[in-house]
Amino acid sequence: MATDYTYEYFNVTFPAEYVAQVEINRPEKMNAFIEIMWLNLSTIFRRLSHDPNIRSILLTSAGDRAFTAGLDVQAASQGILSRDSADPARAAIAIRRHLAEFQDCITDVENCEKPVIAVLHSIAFGLAIDLSSACDIRISTADTKFCVKEVDIGLAADVGTLSRLPHAVGNQSWVKEVCLSARIFGSEEAQRVGFVSGVYKDKAEAVAEGLKIASRIASKSPVATVGTKELLNYSRGRPVADGLKYTQAWNSAMIQTQDVKDAVLSGIQKRSPKFSNL
Repeated sequence: MATDYTYEYFNVTFPAEYVAQVEINRPEKMNAFIEIMWLNLSTIFRRLSHDPNIRSILLTSAGDRAFTAGLDVQAASQGILSRDSADPARAAIAIRRHLAEFQDCITDVENCEKPVIAVLHSIAFGLAIDLSSACDIRISTADTKFCVKEVDIGLAADVGTLSRLPHAVGNQSWVKEVCLSARIFGSEEAQRVGFVSGVYKDKAEAVAEGLKIASRIASKSPVATVGTKELLNYSRGRPVADGLKYTQAWNSAMIQTQDVKDAVLSGIQKRSPKFSNL
């Protein structure tokens, strides 16, 4: 299976049954993203979303210096932002298309059917917040330094942070403070406001805990976990009544799965259930 997932700047491995680990792999540049990286990230997560052998995903980064330092600003400055145009409207359309493609690549992580656990460590700046906000579960190391960095380079964050972080945290004052000031904050603060759900001593311990979480999720019915993620994401930002109605429609079909019978029977028989792939 591993040879089927060969993409530049990423290592995709399968450390436990039904679990994929996607490792960002550009440590010599602090895992800063260039265009091919977000395009490959999108392809990987779209494939894993429909891979019947995968039920949960661990997102990590190579090296000890950074989860990701964000966008490779030097590469970006030589890309679309360096184009000259005598017509501002045409330049704006080209930039808008480029941003939409970039946003869609990060959204593919959020739209992945399988739950995604991000393990953040060391430097987690800029794009690190965009990307981890699109994940379902976030944990970090004690030394992680977070920053919504974009105002320091003269722009508003435009790949997802300003849309997702308020939902992930639920404290508008804190969100506006860190986004407007670009100040660095640590794991203790990130956990206090709810951005991460666990903080661990070092990268090895955090990755091990992330794998435990991923394996626990992967042991559940894939019908149940896919449905749970779908319903939670749908209900975010919508009235409770809308979420309830969508749950009715979803479970009117999904509750008929064999997985429910298998799970109930295994509970009675005091054994671990085995579920078919999607």
